[in-house]
Amino acid sequence: MEAIWTSAVAVLGTLLGAVVTHAFQRLAARRTERFTRSEALRQERIAAYGAFAGALEDYRHGQTARWYRAQEDPRGPSFTAARDEAHRLRTAARQALYRVRLLTDDQEVVRAAERAYRCVWEVSNAVDQADRDARDADAREAIEGFVTGAGPLVR
Repeated sequence: MEAIWTSAVAVLGTLLGAVVTHAFQRLAARRTERFTRSEALRQERIAAYGAFAGALEDYRHGQTARWYRAQEDPRGPSFTAARDEAHRLRTAARQALYRVRLLTDDQEVVRAAERAYRCVWEVSNAVDQADRDARDADAREAIEGFVTGAGPLVR
């Protein structure tokens, strides 16, 4: 009879150990999955935010070139080339903005991204050199604002 109790306790202990081990393994697997997922999202955000800031800088330079070529000769081939390049850069910046929107839950960061995009868009609409300089400074500041706001989401 004693052997039966010993065997029963051994079997119950083994079963209890298996259940507890399974529970801990499930918790560890979930924790690992959450970490892996959050790290992948963080890496994706770093890439998207960096690409957006870079695309905006390129677009800002394109808008500046467009403005200067318009001042030289608004009907000339250099203006047409600069305008076309600015449009291409705008498309690239817009695509990068969409990616930021898809990856960001923080509406302040989305608003900062949209503000930066609008500020860069406005550079080529300046009426004179002082206005262009002010708009360009606003665009640079808005891009910096976006980067500053997005930074905590990737740290």
